[in-house]
Amino acid sequence: MISVDGLTVAFGGTTLFKDISFVINDKDRIALMGKNGAGKSTLLKIIAGAQSPSSGKISAPKDAVIAYLPQHLMADDNRTVFEEAAQAFAGIFEMQKEIDALNHEMATRTDYESESYYDLIDQVSMLSEKFYAIEEINYDAEVEKILLGLGFQREDFGRPTAEFSGGWRMRIELAKILLKKPDLILLDEPTNHMDIESIQWLEEFLINSAKAVILISHDRAFVDNITTRTIEVTMGRIYDYKVNYSQYLTLRQERRDQQLKQFEEQRKMIADNEDFIERFKGTYSKTNQVQSRVKMLEKLTIVEIDEEDNSALRLKFPPSPRSGNYPVILDGMSKSYDDHVVFKNASLTIQRGERVAFVGKNGEGKSTLVKGLMGEIDYQGTLTLGHNTMIGYFAQNQASLLDEETTVFQTIDDVAKGDIRSKIKDILGAFMFGGDNITKKVKVLSGGERTRLAMIKLLLEPVNLLILDEPTNHLDMNFYGTLILVSHDRDFLSGLVTKVFEFGNKQVKEHLGDINSFLQKKKMDNLRELERNKQK
Repeated sequence: MISVDGLTVAFGGTTLFKDISFVINDKDRIALMGKNGAGKSTLLKIIAGAQSPSSGKISAPKDAVIAYLPQHLMADDNRTVFEEAAQAFAGIFEMQKEIDALNHEMATRTDYESESYYDLIDQVSMLSEKFYAIEEINYDAEVEKILLGLGFQREDFGRPTAEFSGGWRMRIELAKILLKKPDLILLDEPTNHMDIESIQWLEEFLINSAKAVILISHDRAFVDNITTRTIEVTMGRIYDYKVNYSQYLTLRQERRDQQLKQFEEQRKMIADNEDFIERFKGTYSKTNQVQSRVKMLEKLTIVEIDEEDNSALRLKFPPSPRSGNYPVILDGMSKSYDDHVVFKNASLTIQRGERVAFVGKNGEGKSTLVKGLMGEIDYQGTLTLGHNTMIGYFAQNQASLLDEETTVFQTIDDVAKGDIRSKIKDILGAFMFGGDNITKKVKVLSGGERTRLAMIKLLLEPVNLLILDEPTNHLDMNFYGTLILVSHDRDFLSGLVTKVFEFGNKQVKEHLGDINSFLQKKKMDNLRELERNKQK
C-alpha cells in the first residue's frame, strides 16, 4: 500500500492543489483525470519521486518499486533496442558483479582477523541474501517477450535506438518499466504512439500482470478497458470515484448538476437577503435581523462549480510569404537502415494550400519521410522543395527538448526577434500562460503545458509549409498555408485534411478525399483498425 498524505503544490503565488490525500492499494488501476494544467502530470512526478511537493509526503514500503513513464523523454542513442530494454536488469547485474568482486577480494586477502575483513564478510552476506532472494528468471527470454508484445520484430533487436522514432523509443522505455515488475506503474499518455495490437497487448498485461497502475490518457477506450477507479484533479482538490471512466463521467455530470442547482439556490438566497438588508437597514425594529443577515452573508462559503475541460489550443499563425505552386515534389524516394527497408520508390506531389494526412502503422515510414523533408537523414531518390517554401516542424519529442531550467518567459524571450519581443506576454496569455505562470520553470510544467510552450516557439517564425508529427488532439487550427499531419486520431484529422497518404508494405499510396472517405473506402471505423490489418 502506497499513501499520498496532505500533498500541496504551490509556485509563483499559484496553488496547483492543496492538502490532497488518497491511498493506492495493490491491484488498483486508477485513471487520473482533469483538464490540461490541473496538475495530473505533476502529481505523477511527485509519486514517482521526480519532483518534490511544497508540503505533504508519499509513504511507501521500504522495498517498493515505483516506475514512471513520462509523456516526454530523452533516450540513449548508444545501445541497441535489446541492450536498452535489458537495462531494466542493470541493477541485478551490477549486484552480481559486486558480489563476484567482493568474493575475489576475500579470496586474495590474508588478514582474516581484521575488522575490515569481518566487514567484508558482512557485506558479501547481505548482498548475497538480497541477490538470491530475487526470483530466478531467464532475462533474455523476458526481454524478448516484452519487446515482441510491444510490436518490435526480432530483426529490430540489434538495431540502434537512434534509428527509431520517438514513439518507438517510448515503447523501449515502457519495456524497461514492465520488465522491472514494479509495485506501482505510473503512465503518462502511454498510447500516443502505439498501434492497436500493442495497445491491446498492453491492456492485457496491465490487467493480468501489473500490481498497481495510475495512468493519464486521452484514449477513452484504453482507460475504460483498464481502470477500476478514477481520481479527478480539479480546482486544487481531488474527487475519488471507485468506478471506471465511463461511470465516472456519469457521476461527474450528476455532481456538476447538483453543484449548479446549489449555486442557483444560493445565489437566489443571497439576492433575497441583500434585498432584505437594503430595504430594512434604516428600520430600528429590524436592526437585529439586518445585522444577523449581514454576518451570515459574510461567513457564507460560496458554492463552487467544477471547471470543464474546454482548453483546446487555438493556433493563429502569422502571415507568411507565398510559396511556389508545389511546395513538395518527391520522386522515387527510398530509405533503408542497413538491411531494413522502411519504404521504397515513394513518389508524391503536394500542392500549395493542400492539407494532407500521413497515416499507417507505426514503423512504416511516416516520421522517416518527414525527416527526409527536413533534411535530417540521407535517402535515395529526388526531393524538390518549391520556391520560397518555409517549413515549420513540430516533432513528437519537441516538448522534451525544452530547457527545463529556464522559465516560460525566458523560453520565448530567447527566440523572439524584432517587434514581437514587446508582445511576448500577450502571446503567452493567449496560450493560457497568464499572470505568474510566465515565471514558472519548464521543469514544473505539465505535458500539455510543455506542448503549448513548444508550439509558441514554432509560431514565432512565419511558415508556409507546416508539418505536425503526432500533435496533441487539443488543437484548433487557424493556418492558411500547406499542411502535413502525421496522426492516429480520426477526430483530429476530420475536417482538416483533403488528401491521405497511406504508409504500408514499404509503399506510400495516395488517396484523394478526406479521412472519412478514406476509412469508408477501407471499410474501417477508425485508424486503429488500419494498424491491425495487413496492408493490401
